[in-house]
Amino acid sequence: MAIAGALALALAGCGPRAESLGRVSGAPPSLMLSTRLLAASGNSLGEVELLQMAGGVQVIARVTGLPAGDYALHLHAVGRCVAPDFTSAGPHFNPEGKQHGRDNPMGAHAGDLPNITVDAKGAGSLDVMLPGLRLADGAAPLLDADGAAVVLHGKADDYRSDPAGNAGARIACGEIRR
Repeated sequence: MAIAGALALALAGCGPRAESLGRVSGAPPSLMLSTRLLAASGNSLGEVELLQMAGGVQVIARVTGLPAGDYALHLHAVGRCVAPDFTSAGPHFNPEGKQHGRDNPMGAHAGDLPNITVDAKGAGSLDVMLPGLRLADGAAPLLDADGAAVVLHGKADDYRSDPAGNAGARIACGEIRR
């Protein structure tokens, strides 16, 4: 019995965390995934959680160690983060073939997120619900055979310029896989 309890405790550490970065109201998520945002140096700049809820996906991000300002954060179509430029993550997740940006009359990509604001202490957070987005089910789930990625860019997203909001270089990346 003691061995079974120890095994259950050890396996519990391998699954999704019981407590998320933010608070989720309502029903519990049907799927919860997390990733670290790693810079080209390998240093962690933060963590992102994706929680599949009944109405969409809640994205909760925390970043640290950055200069104050606004930074673009996007969901990318390929779950590969090869430094130094992270172009291996491919384009933004865009299953409907739209243009980029919430302010673009031809947009937005399903992977477009609001900017994350970093304060004078180098920390920032984002908590946003993406209605209709699905992680692992539905007509166009984010996670396919090659996964997906969360990419932090060096500048703010202008919410209009196609294909990436004039957001600058990709400075950190986190792979999302089941």
